[in-house]
Amino acid sequence: MTTNADGPQPRPRRRQPAGAAVLREDVTEAIRAAVFEELAAVGYARMSIEGIARRAGVGKTAVYRRWRSKLHLVLDVVSALAVMGLPTPDTGTLQGDLRLLYEVTSRALRHPVASQVIPDLQAEAARNPDIAEAMQKALREGQDSVASGIVAAAQRRGEIRENLGEQDEQLALDIISGPLYWRSVVIRSPKLPRGYLDALTRTTTEALRAL
Repeated sequence: MTTNADGPQPRPRRRQPAGAAVLREDVTEAIRAAVFEELAAVGYARMSIEGIARRAGVGKTAVYRRWRSKLHLVLDVVSALAVMGLPTPDTGTLQGDLRLLYEVTSRALRHPVASQVIPDLQAEAARNPDIAEAMQKALREGQDSVASGIVAAAQRRGEIRENLGEQDEQLALDIISGPLYWRSVVIRSPKLPRGYLDALTRTTTEALRAL
């Protein structure tokens, strides 16, 4: 007589280790959105995990399961800006690409959340090297990737000379990204003058062709 123990037994189902539950992406995105809103509302110094969780509609545990601290959370969100960059314009001309870039960028920088968050994080970056590094990566990689694409396309069309040296290439990126960022973020002009983007586009186009 055979018993059940003698025959093949079904393999026991492996239990997932405690703490290994899959993190819901919708919750993660809600927390990230809450970080931007909380930064805009109270700034980095006064921002708290409690406030972020309350704004996201989750418990503090949900936040701590994803990030160890407020600093790690903000660094992650800021670093994500580098890979959320604007698509490179493709209008067929250098002037058209620049004009479209400036239109989209100016709208983004004037957004109430961006206009509050970026200056606040810049101020915090002066005191915190980790935030400074994350800000530099987000702003440089995000803007430079688009500007580099515009320059490369203009070179292929023969609108800009191809053999730019390293210094001139960096200068080209600064020329493209610098003026609008300066006016919108540094001096925080509430409204661009009429015709400003058109004038900036013409001037930048001429400057790049002169390199």
